[in-house]
Amino acid sequence: MANHLPTETVSIALAERSYDILIGCGLLDLPSALSCGSASAEALIVTNTTVAPLYAERLQRVLALHHTRVRTIALPDGEVYKDWATLNLIFDELLREAFDRKTVLYALGGGVIGDMTGFAAACYMRGVSYVQVPTTLLAQVDSSVGGKTAINHPAGKNMIGAFYQPLRVIADLDTLDTLPDREISAGLAEVIKYGPIADDAFLGWIEQHIDALRARDKTALACAVRRSCEIKAWVVGQDERESGLRAILNFGHTFGHAIEAGLGYGEWLHGEAVGCGMVMAADLSVRLGLIDAAYAERLTTLIERAGLPTRGPRLGAARYLELMRVDKKSESGQIRFVLIDAPGRASLHRADDALVAEAIEAHCV
Repeated sequence: MANHLPTETVSIALAERSYDILIGCGLLDLPSALSCGSASAEALIVTNTTVAPLYAERLQRVLALHHTRVRTIALPDGEVYKDWATLNLIFDELLREAFDRKTVLYALGGGVIGDMTGFAAACYMRGVSYVQVPTTLLAQVDSSVGGKTAINHPAGKNMIGAFYQPLRVIADLDTLDTLPDREISAGLAEVIKYGPIADDAFLGWIEQHIDALRARDKTALACAVRRSCEIKAWVVGQDERESGLRAILNFGHTFGHAIEAGLGYGEWLHGEAVGCGMVMAADLSVRLGLIDAAYAERLTTLIERAGLPTRGPRLGAARYLELMRVDKKSESGQIRFVLIDAPGRASLHRADDALVAEAIEAHCV
């Protein structure tokens, strides 16, 4: 495996909120990659109990070159802790240690840590800076990019949050070496989604390289992370606050969020729920006459090859529909689904509950 890949940069163009995504190996040990804030600013690394022993000390050592004080807080690990109580632990640390408005927060971890750190940064003293340092594939290709920050509510996923952009995203591919295989597969769900919604040629590339990606080949991972970030940067640059186009990034997520909430957060990984959700969304696209069954089957086969579930839990179609009505894309109680209009193109659609129920029941255990 290649560990000497050159660092690549993808830029998010958002006027004064623009920033770079750095993608490469060994970035956690590279002072220039981490020099994002004022030299006089203090820093708080927000991480979790799983990631902290692996990378917190390394990050703290490099940040000490740029910041007058660096502290670390390790939160409990897991989607189930993406809530008010855990978010308040960050505020407790900031206030107890008298961190000021020049403080920079560093989100060291996966999507849960990135979302909560960003939300804390948006709220503390009405806004302090933060840097995303994603250590999972899912976070590197999706959740760390674009400024969506949130916590979960028992009634729905990511229902309480803010749009708040980071100073920079630092995607060190070496951190993927310590991920469990299940987490790699979960991240691949967010990679795969970019194909049917924006770049069908990329879907073909993923099909050719899926085995290398699961084996953590760094060259393949670098290509997947870069292209995923390029597509997300293109979308976010046009629609930062999800008033239109950005909704396509939620392909598979309406069904997926219902799975997560229905089972209880943490039972399935987010990427696993999204993978199965994409199968259901592709099926619904077929039922509405948008794509042919062969394309849906092609997508389902790739999701399965990525090591992801393609059959959902049998919660009952009525329960799925109830949970999906809480989705942020819903309007006046009507669910709107991101569906495939054609290979490489997607948009929002409405569908009759009976048709949605058929798509769900066709893909439940």
